[in-house]
Amino acid sequence: MVRKIVKYGEAVLEKPAKPVTEFGTAQLRELIADMFETMYAAKGVGLAAPQIGVGQRVSVIDTSVGEDEAQKIVIINPEISSREGSQTGEEGCLSIPGFREPVTRSNKVVVKAHNEKGEPIEFEGEELLARAFEHEIDHLNGILFITHLSALKRDMIRRKIKKLQKAGEWD
Repeated sequence: MVRKIVKYGEAVLEKPAKPVTEFGTAQLRELIADMFETMYAAKGVGLAAPQIGVGQRVSVIDTSVGEDEAQKIVIINPEISSREGSQTGEEGCLSIPGFREPVTRSNKVVVKAHNEKGEPIEFEGEELLARAFEHEIDHLNGILFITHLSALKRDMIRRKIKKLQKAGEWD
């Protein structure tokens, strides 16, 4: 089921998500399936549970945007164990639609997490995948990509969003 993506301004986006403690449940499987469906419908490459209003440490990523089943990644309770290099590229967010800005991230990361059965897993990501891992794990920590921008850029985006909210165009 495609769920509503919550937008900037919703408290759930700026709070650290709670760790998942029960694995292998029907609810967890349904959440993950809904997250992939929602992400694909929005043409995104990643989605964190807080973006659909669920404060749990679950994220899905697919840098092929649904083109390659083998690239579907589910990370639960993820932590970045190492980072290397840096890259700067344009970044956007499904919860902050219409805004894209250059963000500097690591070029290579190693992520330790659990799969939906609770088994430990590890991924190594470079370039776009590294960016997606960092972006989604930031979401799970209550951090939005605009946090990585200069105060001036961040304030400019916030002012534009406030205008959209007043006009009833941000829901």
